[in-house]
Amino acid sequence: MQMIDTRPTRRDWIATARTLSEALPFLQRYDGKVVVIKFGGHAMGDPKLMEHFARDVTLMKQCNVQPVIVHGGGPQIGKLLDRLGLGTEFVGGLRVTDEETVKVVEMVLAGAINKEIVTAINQAGGRAIGLCGKDDRLIVAEKLLRMVKDPESNIEKALDIGFVGKPVAVNPEVLQSFMATDFIPVVAPVGVGREGETFNINGDTAAGAVAAAMKAKRLLLLTDVEGVKNAEGEVLTDLSRAEVERLTADGVISGGMIPKTETALEAINGGVDAAVILDGRAPHAVLLELFTDHGAGTLIKA
Repeated sequence: MQMIDTRPTRRDWIATARTLSEALPFLQRYDGKVVVIKFGGHAMGDPKLMEHFARDVTLMKQCNVQPVIVHGGGPQIGKLLDRLGLGTEFVGGLRVTDEETVKVVEMVLAGAINKEIVTAINQAGGRAIGLCGKDDRLIVAEKLLRMVKDPESNIEKALDIGFVGKPVAVNPEVLQSFMATDFIPVVAPVGVGREGETFNINGDTAAGAVAAAMKAKRLLLLTDVEGVKNAEGEVLTDLSRAEVERLTADGVISGGMIPKTETALEAINGGVDAAVILDGRAPHAVLLELFTDHGAGTLIKA
């Protein structure tokens, strides 16, 4: 049986060197700049993709890009609630969160998931530190009321969905203190209320608020689709605010993509240069977006 030599050849090394050389202008563009990354979806549950993500983030920090990770964890929360026999109800895509549920949310997000990501980055040679929005009042939140229309009267009313919050203030000093160090902050989207309450915050929303407070160069929203698509199903690589609004009004942007594009626009309003919606399942998606001409996903800018 003939053995195939899989060792890298001189041509492979030259290709690697060329890739590094071509990345130089992008490395200069992001030198010292903050990039907020929302990490979630299936990539978070795939050990290989988690490993790739951890290596990529560690490489970014090594190149003096300043990554801030904000993660989700909806599926993991749902699984534990099922195991505990606690029912789950959703209203408008948001989990109804009572007092018992919010304890589980905090345990899963600020505990298991946060430390799993921190460990993966540390294993890749980085220095990650886990935080949640309650640490030093990093993310102050207030109750989010979901508006629903009564089918009989056609009148909108506010529906209380429990301890689901929206960010009203982000303390950037907490994260800025890590920028001059080797540490990579990993933030769980659990906020604190004015009276010390615990709030469950949507991961995309939290990432957008953090990016705006940090005046980030980029907000990267890693999801389970390739990006925003047109009516023919083709990925749109560049969109302006006006184009996002038109596609939403026409129903092309719909469902779960709406809150992501809304988060992107709100972040840009808050001072972020641009936001990108990209497929976190693609290996090295973050590096492709930041350090190559090709990019990845959909870039949304003002």
